[in-house]
Amino acid sequence: MKNKKIYIASKVRFIIILCLIMIFPVAEAQKVLSLDDAVSIALKNNFDILVAKNNASIDKVNNTPGNAGMLPTVAVTGTGSYGMSNTETKTPPSIVTNYSNLTSTTLSAGAQLNWNLFDGGKMFVTKHKLAEIQALGEIQFKDQVLQTLFNVIAAYYDVVRQKQQLNSINESLSYNKDRVTISQAGFNAGSALKSDLLQAKIDLNVTTENLINQQYVIDAALKTLNQLLGKKADEVYDTVDSIPLGYAPDKADLLNKINSSNTSILNFQKQINIAQLALKESRSSYLPTLSFRAGYFASQTTNSAGSTLSSSAIGPQVGGTLAIPVYSAGETRRKETVAKIQAQSAEYNLQNIKLQVNTELLNTLTDFENQQKLLNIETDNNQLAKENMQISIDRLKHGQTTSLEVHIAQEDFALSSTRLINFRYNLKLAETKLKQLVSGL
Repeated sequence: MKNKKIYIASKVRFIIILCLIMIFPVAEAQKVLSLDDAVSIALKNNFDILVAKNNASIDKVNNTPGNAGMLPTVAVTGTGSYGMSNTETKTPPSIVTNYSNLTSTTLSAGAQLNWNLFDGGKMFVTKHKLAEIQALGEIQFKDQVLQTLFNVIAAYYDVVRQKQQLNSINESLSYNKDRVTISQAGFNAGSALKSDLLQAKIDLNVTTENLINQQYVIDAALKTLNQLLGKKADEVYDTVDSIPLGYAPDKADLLNKINSSNTSILNFQKQINIAQLALKESRSSYLPTLSFRAGYFASQTTNSAGSTLSSSAIGPQVGGTLAIPVYSAGETRRKETVAKIQAQSAEYNLQNIKLQVNTELLNTLTDFENQQKLLNIETDNNQLAKENMQISIDRLKHGQTTSLEVHIAQEDFALSSTRLINFRYNLKLAETKLKQLVSGL
């Protein structure tokens, strides 16, 4: 009778599962987002990159001869006025004439060209400075792209790392379930203590809690990556399962490239050029300036009364201005002094950033080598820990060890797996940083 009930219950479960499959189709596998895809999306959608691109575009738009003051300006003007007054005029010999409510209308129009022909050479220096500012904007844009690529790569492989950690926890969970099964069988047979069974169940519960927490960590890591990609926070996708390694840095080559390719160094080198051009701009104020103007004008004036009822004028006008600076209350000297100090500060900043970047490169190389050594050691250690854990479980099956020994072996394996995963991730970060420093991403 008991067997018949079991058979009926199994039949019912089978029918329920079959109905659920028919009602709810099997979910499609999540689309795998490769690192190349993530980088491509970030280059298009990352907001920091978009802002940096706009800033570089502004510098490009500003780099024109007109903004440097090299081109003339042309304006078309028109004016009109209407007036009413009481006027008294005296003419020899003492003839007085009064005009009441005299009205006067004046209309004029014209076109005028203004052109600075010479301003001490400032316009040419300014044009050169605008070109350097544009080049600086392009370097800053590239620097932002490299920083964003580093952040994307770090965030992407952090998701991979957390997924690997989840797999490690699942593996530990499987071993813990085996422990509970073995301890339960031993306790039922009277060959194992209840404390061993309780410890096995406690470890199973703790591992289950770690599994739940790790799911949250993966979810948070995906949200961080989505933010960098300009995606919605709740967008879900899959990633690759492993972190590719194998990069072999050439120390001599990196040290040779760093000063000529690092964006931070190039940034400050451009700032030196700009500061030196600003100094030349300030010195141009010592020289005279020459401007030219030309135009064509027409005017018409009409009076309601008086000796002149109407008058008109039409024709071209040409003129020029020569200004020779004599005294500027010390402003020119002050601007020159400030420009010299700023140029000197730019030199100091360049030397400082070179020292910082070269130090960072050497530190990253050392970190790369250390992570590589640690990874090699932990790879062997992880195999030993797994073998030791398997032996402990086998011994537990035969009643040759205690649950405490198996607990320690499992904990050693779990910690070793975590270290191994982190060493791989840290090695990838060091590799990415080295490439970023020499603009090799």
